[in-house]
Amino acid sequence: MPADTSATEALGLFPLHTVLLPGSALGLRVFEPRYLDLVRDCGRQQRGFGVCLILDGHEVGAPASAAAYGTEAVIEDFGTGDDGLLTLRVRGARRFVARQVRVRDNGLQVAQVNWCAADAAEPVRPEHGLLATILRQVLDHAGGEHANAPSARFDDAAWVGWRLAELLPLENPQRQQLLQLDDPHQRLDRLLALLP
Repeated sequence: MPADTSATEALGLFPLHTVLLPGSALGLRVFEPRYLDLVRDCGRQQRGFGVCLILDGHEVGAPASAAAYGTEAVIEDFGTGDDGLLTLRVRGARRFVARQVRVRDNGLQVAQVNWCAADAAEPVRPEHGLLATILRQVLDHAGGEHANAPSARFDDAAWVGWRLAELLPLENPQRQQLLQLDDPHQRLDRLLALLP
């Protein structure tokens, strides 16, 4: 389902050299003033910020050019690392499309975004059954936070697709392509094509 183009919302961006996927966890170290301000504002307003893949530029310094599609990062935990820097654990939530981006005086990028429609609850189709089996094997071998997921999860096309996109050894451009697909079955088709 396409993004809702009827209304936009302002969202602070944290461009990274990684793709945050819905349901995935990510650890961050925050030290630049613009991102410390962003985290503080998110805490006050009890909202997330946007993570987008950097297409050109760096994570520190001048604002980077980032992909239009990204994922809302919701802060789950925070602390201080051994080096005294703020550490965050975030979880990918809603997908969005950035329509306009402006740069504040402190270098923080703020986008007007449209939220993408939530994934429909649809079962894994027979032609994608192999992918659910592969995901079970990967989780049995690697463990991790999704290893004890209920069996029903392995019949949820969107969940299977996001977890495989997270766990398979894919390049960032491949993950970005998967993030931009609205249909969970198309996502599974693409994952099938990416398998060796």
